[in-house]
Amino acid sequence: MDNAQYVGLSRQMVLRRQMDIVANNIANADTNGFKVESLMTKEVPGPPAVTAGGPAPVKFVGADAVARDFGQGGLRRTDSPLDVAIDGQGFFKITTKAGDRYTRDGHFRTDDTGRVTTQGGDVVSDDGGGEITIDPAKTGQLTIAPDGTVSQGTERIGKVGVFKFDSLSALQKTGSNQYQNPSNQQATAVTDVKVRQGMLEGSNVNPILEITRMIEVSRAYEQTTQMMSAEADLSRSSISRLGRVQ
Repeated sequence: MDNAQYVGLSRQMVLRRQMDIVANNIANADTNGFKVESLMTKEVPGPPAVTAGGPAPVKFVGADAVARDFGQGGLRRTDSPLDVAIDGQGFFKITTKAGDRYTRDGHFRTDDTGRVTTQGGDVVSDDGGGEITIDPAKTGQLTIAPDGTVSQGTERIGKVGVFKFDSLSALQKTGSNQYQNPSNQQATAVTDVKVRQGMLEGSNVNPILEITRMIEVSRAYEQTTQMMSAEADLSRSSISRLGRVQ
């Protein structure tokens, strides 16, 4: 296999990865707080398959990293008292069996003990890292102020914690629309953010743009396949002619 075939294969591998990411974006277009992703590529130098007269090194195509756009998604009203959206930067902090996680999905509920949790049962942290517990025996209206203060009737019972990072690159996706912080960077409480009760932040995916990208990736894959096929035909033709000359 010559250099063109190797380069073409490296390009196809990257395009398949791009297609997976675009498809995942489209699938999460209606996921609360989901952030659109894109694949970063790079040139990967490598030794040529054939050294005689060929350039060295050959530049292959490689996947570099997945970039994530943390831009604000649109807010939609639900009027559910435990639905909250962050209007601005920051993340809700939740406690899971695997440790602390961060999310923009504010579709919360209460468990059997009255603790505020995610739909998956992970406990939502207050601004100090503790729990927020609602007393089901009390009949006071549950309100969440723009600063995150949670009240049941006239009694203050906690404050929804919103945390931020100096560099969002510290966050690593873990699934279930959650992120972990494997770095040494510390999350700090946000004081100038607005928390909107009865609302949810939607995905910041633009479906039309993602479908356009999917078409572009599909066409690029087809073009690469055609190039590799033409290169293979040329090689076979050259070998056939060489055989007749001998």
